[in-house]
Formats: sequence, C-alpha cells, structure tokens
Amino acid sequence: MGVLTDYFRAADAAAVVRVLERTEGGSPVCPGPGVFDGVEAKRLDPDVVLGELIAAIRRVPWSVDLVTEKSVWPTTPTPGPDGPASDEDPWATGPWVTELGTGARDTLAGIPDAEVPAAVARWVECEELRGTRAEDVRPLAEELIRLARRASDAGERLYCWICL
Repeated sequence: MGVLTDYFRAADAAAVVRVLERTEGGSPVCPGPGVFDGVEAKRLDPDVVLGELIAAIRRVPWSVDLVTEKSVWPTTPTPGPDGPASDEDPWATGPWVTELGTGARDTLAGIPDAEVPAAVARWVECEELRGTRAEDVRPLAEELIRLARRASDAGERLYCWICL
C-alpha cells in the first residue's frame, strides 16, 4: 500500500476544511469542485522526504523540526493512547491534512532558480531517495518551489493532503 501526498496552497485552514467537508475528504488537488492550486507528489511525506529537500536547500542536516505541521483534517479530536476505536475512525483511515509552517514555504519559495539543480543533487543523496536520479525528481522539486512561490506571493499557507 502506498502513501499519496498532495501539496496545495490555501488562504487558511478554514477554507481547507470547507472544501474537505464538501468533498468528503477527497484530494483538494484532483479535478472537481473546490480545487486548490497544488502538486500531486506520491510518497513525499512532509516530515522526512520534504524535510530532506528543505535540508538540501538550506545546506543543513535533516532534523525533525525542519518542517513544522499543524493538523487541519480530520476535525475530530485525535484518538487516545489506545489508538482509534475502529476502522471507521477517520484517524485510522485518513485522509489527513496538515498545515505546513511558513519556514518550509519560505525556504522553497526563496531558493534562486540557479541553485535548484545543486539542491536536488543533494536531496537525492538522502536515504529515502537513494537510487533515484536527480533529473527524475527535479521536475517535482521545481513544481513544489513554484507552488511555494505562488503561496508566498498570495500570503497563503502550504498544506499537505495525505492518504493511504
């Protein structure tokens, strides 16, 4: 089973929740009503793989705090220490949406175009992308960078929709 991740921009979490309520949690990037400007990025989780890109751009080692997140969806409280009550629990099945901190957005938006190839070359050295060629993931990195620039220019936040 793979993890699907879509990154998108929106004015605020309330706008995201309104769309997800109308679409029953469907990806806000896929065609349909209430679509946000975004990028489909399979298996590019915010914590680790996107964090590795942020580390490569900043030229620092990866750490857990490079991409901060705040849960936006589901809007129900998180389960207790015993986990979800059943497979019907939205925390067990997803999808989930998190709002990324502005540090990740600003890092992506701020990289000069001329530095992107070198940052991607550093990015593919991480364990999660080992064996991946830089030229294969550079278009995705460039899409994420352009999305972050549009979000920054509009004063919007970046979000990640995640589904198993």
